[in-house]
Amino acid sequence: MNTRTMVMNAVIAAVYAALTLALAPISYGPIQVRLSEWMTLLAFVNPRLVPGLVIGCALANLASPFGAIDIIVGTLATLLAVYGMRFVPNIFLASLLPVISNGVIIGLELAWLGALDGMALPLVMAYIALGEFVAVSIIGVIVIRLLLRSETIRHYLGV
Repeated sequence: MNTRTMVMNAVIAAVYAALTLALAPISYGPIQVRLSEWMTLLAFVNPRLVPGLVIGCALANLASPFGAIDIIVGTLATLLAVYGMRFVPNIFLASLLPVISNGVIIGLELAWLGALDGMALPLVMAYIALGEFVAVSIIGVIVIRLLLRSETIRHYLGV
């Protein structure tokens, strides 16, 4: 990994974590819209940015009210989603990977932790998936398309 890629991964990790923490009231729990998740689409743009996204998620999950289990399980959900993006043909399909991964895995995690607050598991999965859809498939696709219009940003992202 070259220096530029290492620096970009560090910046991505820091921005992901900071954005999640700044919006903590909506970033954790059975009903969440983790706006920092739009950044997961950077893995579709350049798979070499996966480490920054995974580290950023792990750092953000250090503040999770669900403790160490969320650091592991939540980060694994993100890893699965961003790793899989290299195998899909377009950005919209890539955006659905975190929707599915987080909806299922985080929903199951919250059920296992007893954090559903009386809500049915399928409903919690749907709420989490909906939050991911808003953050990644709507906001993320728009933001990435806008960012990629800039030659400077494409250069820094390595595309």
